[in-house]
Amino acid sequence: MIKEHDCVVLTKNVSTEGLETGDVGTVVHIHKDGTAYEVEFMTLTGQTVAVVTLLAGDVRPLSRRDLAHARELQTV
Repeated sequence: MIKEHDCVVLTKNVSTEGLETGDVGTVVHIHKDGTAYEVEFMTLTGQTVAVVTLLAGDVRPLSRRDLAHARELQTV
């Protein structure tokens, strides 16, 4: 179960925000018992890129086999 302040992985692109599948964000609010999440995405230096509401199927919890990866943010 995903909780507030958990890191989650995006499972689909959100092109309107410049986010891509695999981007990692932090849950800042849970809607309706986990049907949706408010997730903050930041650069590795701590600059907020986007705060978006995502359905439960749009994110997944981190797993022990996930590997961190960096990409340069493209402006939208």
